[in-house]
Amino acid sequence: MKKLRNHFIGVDSGDVALFSDFDTDGEMWTGDGPRERRKLIRFSEKFRVPPTVHVGLSLWDMDCGANIRSEVVAEEVTNLGFHLVFRTWGDSRVARVRMNWMAIGELAFADDWVVDAD
Repeated sequence: MKKLRNHFIGVDSGDVALFSDFDTDGEMWTGDGPRERRKLIRFSEKFRVPPTVHVGLSLWDMDCGANIRSEVVAEEVTNLGFHLVFRTWGDSRVARVRMNWMAIGELAFADDWVVDAD
């Protein structure tokens, strides 16, 4: 469990069109095997420490002729941002994906001490 140590809590969120491959015959639509798309997301304000990030699908357009396989994750989370990642594999055909995200964490507090390492 992440415990927040001050009352300055930030919540940032967004909804991102990650790709649309059906109209361009992109690899998510025509490919086979492991495939991945990622997008760097920058928070609107810097968190004091890396926040907790939740991701989900807000649009999922898949072909019904094959198994539907996907993984959606937040990777490389820092206090400035993270990578929004969608993965699929096998013969899944993904036309387009839009993902939403929400980050919750501590913001800098006026009483925080900043000690230089010099």
